Amino acid sequence: MFRSRAKEEKVPADKAPVNFSKQPRDPQAPKGRPTPKRSEAQSQRRSVASTPTTRKEASKRQRDERRADMERRRQALASGDQRYLPARDKGPVRRFVRDWIDSRWNVAEFFLPLAVLILVLSVVRVPALQQIALLLWLIVIVLIVLDAAVSGFRLRKRLAERFPDENKRGAVAYGLMRSLQMRRLRLPKPQVKRGERP
Repeated sequence: MFRSRAKEEKVPADKAPVNFSKQPRDPQAPKGRPTPKRSEAQSQRRSVASTPTTRKEASKRQRDERRADMERRRQALASGDQRYLPARDKGPVRRFVRDWIDSRWNVAEFFLPLAVLILVLSVVRVPALQQIALLLWLIVIVLIVLDAAVSGFRLRKRLAERFPDENKRGAVAYGLMRSLQMRRLRLPKPQVKRGERP
């Protein structure tokens, strides 16, 4: 009854009983890690609080994020902001190609209005107008091919002068595809006026 407790408690480490109890940690015991700063703890609480708890919340959040991303991209396409442009439109080479194509007149951009006119002429039951429509088709196609060939040659030369060490793969095809679109329908929107040198 009046024995010393210190002798009983001195048990070798390998013979000491292992305590696997699920009791909570003693508040006075050291926790083994530094106390986080208040700002870190608050941000951690916010991230836990903002985590969606149901599938419905998660899908709503994804939808909102996707909508915000699409809006950012649409604004970038309208303003030419390089940060949010799609990968095919990014970089100084693509920017130069866009400006070079937008600064000149291209035959191909008038293809759609001319196609509507030729279609109307070919529907009319007058043989002379139908022959004119057929001839116009031929002239328009030849002009588009010639203009594309000349534009591709000149653009390739300008790119070689302006960007000798950059990767120019696909840049000429990108420019020719842009020249097929009507100017007001091009995305990203034209940043230069006609006749203005890029």
